[in-house]
Parts: sequence; structure tokens; C-alpha cells
Amino acid sequence: MTHSEPQGGRPQQQASQLFPRGFKASLSLFAARKPEANMARLGAAVQALVALPIIFVSAAGAEAQTTDKPPFWAYTYNPPDFKPPSDDGQPRHVPDSTVSYTVPQTRDRFLAPDWHPGDHPAMPTVVASGRAPDVYACGFCHRASGTGGPENADVAGLPVSYFIRQMQDYRSGKRTTALPDRIPQAWMISVAKAANDDEIKAAAEYFSAIKPKKLVDVVETETVPKPTVAGWFFVTKGDERQPIGMRIIETPADVGRFVNRDARVRFTAYVPPGSVAAGRGLAAKPEIACAGCHGEKLTGTDVVPGIAGRSPTYIFRQLYEYRHGFRAGPESKPMIDVVKPLDEADFLALAAYLATLDR
Repeated sequence: MTHSEPQGGRPQQQASQLFPRGFKASLSLFAARKPEANMARLGAAVQALVALPIIFVSAAGAEAQTTDKPPFWAYTYNPPDFKPPSDDGQPRHVPDSTVSYTVPQTRDRFLAPDWHPGDHPAMPTVVASGRAPDVYACGFCHRASGTGGPENADVAGLPVSYFIRQMQDYRSGKRTTALPDRIPQAWMISVAKAANDDEIKAAAEYFSAIKPKKLVDVVETETVPKPTVAGWFFVTKGDERQPIGMRIIETPADVGRFVNRDARVRFTAYVPPGSVAAGRGLAAKPEIACAGCHGEKLTGTDVVPGIAGRSPTYIFRQLYEYRHGFRAGPESKPMIDVVKPLDEADFLALAAYLATLDR
């Protein structure tokens, strides 16, 4: 979920955390490109400050390696001095829409701005406005069409049974997250615990009925526009560039439209050279064989979600969390078995490759 109010961040990540282990010998071409030591300057040193209670839930039977630190680029935190732009009193508009919203409306957690009503079915109450005080509008964070953003998840087209099961896992603690004080995931867990069964079912059926769209353009590059974090996601400004290292830098093509919660916004995902080919090779390995569960074109089945064309930042986080025991629901074992022998460089490559596929 995107957060549009001032929130604190986490201490700066060390270079070893920003740039995970290199590819195995079979992926030596990709591993040969090592980041420079000064890449540790990516995140400004920040103090941990959160507006919501920290939610610590351990998955029963899971071997969560809580001492490992996930990479900052996949788990971005707002800097401590982050403030959203002030309200200038002018209504907001987006292309190809006759609707307008005020700035306070675009920041209201109990309102899903509906810029393009023709893009989706009629929103149920839980998606459009939620239920105060604890159930935020699903469409506020995930957008009216379920497209979400790099900081959360695209939920359009998810199988109804899968959607409901994930909400149940959030409720029970079988699905948590590596950094539970990070607002997007903390809100998701909180909402799942507060929503009732009818609300969860209504949201599941609504988002399942929306055809998912590929909104990510993958660019392999050795250097990337210098990123900063604003609203729990990356933005890039100016002409300054820096080595990409072992990172994915995913950013909205139009930050203003994204902040205004326009579900049609596209994203650019910068990835290291060679990562797409490396990911393609990994996905086809017999011991991984993504198509065995997610379908021939990786677009999912009636009970398994599609992984093609998704945000690579989101995919990386899920692979990381399976690997470290933060996703331990009853149907998680196949994924846990797949990711157990892999490392973060493998996760990056798989995520980059999957993001290039059509949905």
C-alpha cells in the first residue's frame, strides 16, 4: 500500500545488504558486474520511526531467518524528513478522465479514486470506501483496478480461492513480511485481521474479474538515474546516474499520476545487464520449472496466481520471504522447496525475466 503521509525510515543499509551475493558459476557473466563501494550512499542514514504499532508475528513452524537483512532497494523506506507535497487547493486530473479529485481525497484511506470507471466492474463497498476505522478501502492502496505499485501488489486477476487464502494466512500469521514495521505491509496485515469474511469474499470476486495488464517496461542498464524514495517507492530526477549494481530500480513513468492513484500508470524497471537471460534460464531449469505450477505461459491457473508481467520488485520480495520463512501457509511448500537453494541474485534474475512477459 502506498503511504502518502510523513513516515520515518530505517537506518542506511550497508553495501553488503544493498548488493546481495553474486550469481553462481553458471551465471558468471552477470556476476562479473560488481557494484562500486560507494553505492552504499543510496539511502540516507535514517532513524526507525513508524506511525503504526509494529506487528511481529512468527509463522508457526517457519524457519524465519530474522538476522538476515533484506536489500533496501526491495524494501524501501521513506527518509525521516519525507513530507508529501502540500495541498495547493487545486483539483487533480489525469489523462483520458473527466473526473477530478482534491489532494485530501487522493490521500483518504477510505476512498479509492476512480479515474476510469469503464476499466472495471462496479466496486463493492470494501474496495471503494472500506469500513472505518480499521478496514481501509482496498482500492486506495491497490488502485480501483487492482494494479497496485512496486510498494505493494497487483491484485487484478488473482484467483478467488488464492486471494481468500492469502487473507486467511495474514490473519493467522502464516504470512507475514521480512520487515513488519514497513507501512505498506503493516497496513495489509492490519486490514486482513480487521476485515470480515463477507468483505474479503467481495474483494476477491471483484479483483478476480479484472483482467490483469502488463504495465512494467524492463530496461537492462549498467547505470540508472539516481533514485530517491518518496512514498515508499523510488522516484528518479535529474540527469545524475549511478551504477545499478545488484538492484532493481522500479519507478512510475509519471509520478504525479501515480500519487493521484491512477491505475493506468506504467512503470520502468531498471535491471542489471544479463539478468533477463539469466532469469529465463533459471525459470526453465527442471528443479525450478515455474510453468509446472503457474501455467505454460506463467499467467496462472484457476487456483494458482500468474507471475508473468508482474512488478519485479514485488516478485523479488515474495521469493525472499518464501526463502526466509515469512510465507508459510498451507500451500507454500512447493515454493519454499524451489527457492531454498537459490540466493538473492537468483531472485533478482527471475524477477527481471518474469516482468518482461505478457499477461
